[in-house]
Amino acid sequence: METVLPEDVGFSSDRLARVSELSRRYVDGGKLAGLVTMLARGGKTFHFEAAGAMDTDTGTPMERDTIFRIYSMTKPITSAAVMMLHEEGHFHLDDPVSTFIPELGDLQVCTGMGGTGPTLSRLERPITIRHLLTHTSGLSYGFFQDTPVDEMYRKSEPRRFDGTLKDMVSRLGELPLVYQPGTRWRYSVATDVLGYLVEVVSEQTFDRFLKERIFEPLGMADTGFHVPEEKLGRLPPVYGPSRENGIAPIETIDVNRYRQPQTLFSGGGGLVSTATDYMRFCQMLLDGGASNGVRILSPKTVGLMTRNHLRPDLMPYTIGERRDTFTQGCGFGLGFKVVMDVAQYGVPGSAGAYSWGGAASTYFWIDPAEQLAAILMAQFMPSSYYPIRSQFETATYQALVG
Repeated sequence: METVLPEDVGFSSDRLARVSELSRRYVDGGKLAGLVTMLARGGKTFHFEAAGAMDTDTGTPMERDTIFRIYSMTKPITSAAVMMLHEEGHFHLDDPVSTFIPELGDLQVCTGMGGTGPTLSRLERPITIRHLLTHTSGLSYGFFQDTPVDEMYRKSEPRRFDGTLKDMVSRLGELPLVYQPGTRWRYSVATDVLGYLVEVVSEQTFDRFLKERIFEPLGMADTGFHVPEEKLGRLPPVYGPSRENGIAPIETIDVNRYRQPQTLFSGGGGLVSTATDYMRFCQMLLDGGASNGVRILSPKTVGLMTRNHLRPDLMPYTIGERRDTFTQGCGFGLGFKVVMDVAQYGVPGSAGAYSWGGAASTYFWIDPAEQLAAILMAQFMPSSYYPIRSQFETATYQALVG
């Protein structure tokens, strides 16, 4: 990707310095160890900076080629894989997913708690592929506290890292749904199920499909489900808030699993990547499904994915259990948050911009109206702890002058 001066693509260098200042405030204030920001317009990179440290103990500087756990930024890539198979005619979006995954064909729905446990009812309609792509399937994640279903998820652990996607859907087939499909928006393991759908339809493991059909064609050499030994020096720790109002490393199985090959290829949150790699994916979408002469999707398919698919009664939606203002004025497409009302969204930008983020404070957005793509990479949990995503958007758009 060509690198140019901000003025060459309608940005003010002086005003764009506020993006760098934002990064420095977070690092100097002890809120983040380090981060990488990257901006491109019209296929030309005009900002690409690393700030702070990869590791606060060693002082190793953050680098532009640092490898990040992107967690839920995996979801748009999985959605793209599903739509590639849709283009090949393997299914319709409103086909029941049980046509391909029978384990999800005879589920029950939790309607409350009775004297002896959850009360259950039968499905009124099957889960469709569109439901999975739009998080309206009735599945859940297991970390919510508002229904007994999530407690069942915590006990069952369908997404066990030592299992496979087939194992996961088998366990999900034994659990009830939170809602009837299509009646509510709920963040869930739906995109992990879509990863298994890709395996069933393509007759390839999900990791191989992504590598052969997306990563290698786009030149995403550092993106995958684990970090090889020779690249481990580029993988930083994940941090969280400490009791002393600073940050401290987080040591969990979920954080450390990337250091060895996986068997559960999580389509909802399993990938690692770099800013440059993920920008290649974003540029492919921004260019209508093709990049550097390689076509992944058609322009019409990208257009379908990046339109709102939610009915008015399903909005506004929340990602967690609290009202999340960063989804106000937004719909949801096939794998992306989509801005519909800029005034309600409350951040300078454009209607039609689409985005998503990851659990460790990674984030991207694409603005087709301005031919703009933006990447924020960090490793801090929880991602909602700081408003850095909206601040990054604001700092970027206020520098757009032409």
